[in-house]
Amino acid sequence: MNIEKVPNWILALEAEDMEFIKSFVLKSGSLKEMAKVYEVSYPTVRLKLDRLIEKIKLNDAADNEDFIKFIKNLSIDDRISVEDAKLIIEKYKQQRSEK
Repeated sequence: MNIEKVPNWILALEAEDMEFIKSFVLKSGSLKEMAKVYEVSYPTVRLKLDRLIEKIKLNDAADNEDFIKFIKNLSIDDRISVEDAKLIIEKYKQQRSEK
């Protein structure tokens, strides 16, 4: 998959989040099995999943903002680098969350 086509919500995830998602898929979405893998209780795994869902929702909603779409399109059109686009979008999100 081309990096420009990777959704921002995926790029915003940390390595730990990606590993959790991978394990979750490999365990067919069984929270009971995930609790065994991580050696924690079911409610602990449920809480981790709920937090991950919220993180994805927030980042997915941010993907739909006009300014972010504009910056991504600049990157896709090779007018700015992918790295610069990520920096601009991250700074924009920081400023927006401080309001």
